[in-house]
Amino acid sequence: MKLAILSRSPDSYSTTRLRVAALDRGHAVRVLNTLRFAIDLSGDEPDLQYRGRPLSDYDAVLPRIGASVTYFGTALVRQFEQMDVYTPNTSNGIANSRDKLRALQILSRHDVGIPPSTFVRDRNDVIPAIRRVGGAPVIIKLLEGTQGVGVMLAPDAKIAEAIIETLQTTGTNVLLQRFVAESKGRDIRAFVVGDRVVAAMRRVAKGDEFRSNVHRGGSTEAIDLEPAYERTAVQAAQIMGLRVAGVDMLEGRDGPLILEVNSSPGLEGIEQATELDIAGAVIDHIANQVAFPELDVRQRLSVSTGYGVAELLIKDDSGYVGKTMAEANFADDDITVLSLLRGAIVVPNPRGDRVLEADDRLLCYGNLEKMRGLIPARRKRRVKVKDLPDEPLEPEGGI
Repeated sequence: MKLAILSRSPDSYSTTRLRVAALDRGHAVRVLNTLRFAIDLSGDEPDLQYRGRPLSDYDAVLPRIGASVTYFGTALVRQFEQMDVYTPNTSNGIANSRDKLRALQILSRHDVGIPPSTFVRDRNDVIPAIRRVGGAPVIIKLLEGTQGVGVMLAPDAKIAEAIIETLQTTGTNVLLQRFVAESKGRDIRAFVVGDRVVAAMRRVAKGDEFRSNVHRGGSTEAIDLEPAYERTAVQAAQIMGLRVAGVDMLEGRDGPLILEVNSSPGLEGIEQATELDIAGAVIDHIANQVAFPELDVRQRLSVSTGYGVAELLIKDDSGYVGKTMAEANFADDDITVLSLLRGAIVVPNPRGDRVLEADDRLLCYGNLEKMRGLIPARRKRRVKVKDLPDEPLEPEGGI
């Protein structure tokens, strides 16, 4: 395998370990400066230039994109994707994980735990927003901070309001989150590679510091994750579109709460805490997956008129409950079932003897008109009328 590592810090611990792990396994590897590329769209096919010269062929690329170059870095990874070069972390995945609000918006639609959070712009909405997340004390986060920078604990609502107002005058966007008191000063970092957690550690803050980041003096210890935490970490990484990720979680009263999904997780702290070859696990995963570059399934399969990808819901009254996949005979309706989702369990390419149950969800490709009757209804929001602001109604044809 010929591997490119995108990094502006070739001598950093993480980049060095990944390079050495690749060489030890007999792979050809180069560390390439993210900012020395030019995205070439002038020819018949998407291409790249590096230091002013055409880039040679690579089988895979491993992005180590710093927060300060996210825009160009994700554009570069996207170009590799268009060239059918495998990357464990997609450009969309990196972009999703970098924006804390965007990441929480995506995660909130799925059955994974996140701390109650809210985002507001108007000063008059701050106090109601603090009440919605459980009241003070409250966490205030900059949307693009890293390593604990830009994370503040406001002890009461008035102080929170003052901090937010000050930040907003500088054009800074902030997120409000419930302070999870039972997890004060502690969190868990799970290192996900592919579909498993290869290592996990608990980080404990120093002294009265509530942020447990190692860069802020926090200590670490290796831990064995409980199954619920492992499932949550893997699911969060996959929802983001990441196959190599550091998933940070709080230990809430009711289970794991996802703080952040990091697309370029550092190796030093967790390798030293666990004494595991995590760099090697990353390289082995890439080598095993290099023949399967990222595909935009909807884009590629929706080219045929009248055909596309859809998720179908097996309802109680659908006539399919209790039938096997073979008896349901979706093929007669020009529908191919790609996978079955039952709760948190995903069954790829379900066999003919698999019995369908109510609330099963089937990811399918086929005739859109034939699938229409099984597409789940759009989820309706539960709105409490008494909580709506007392404002005049819009004229007919308004919002």
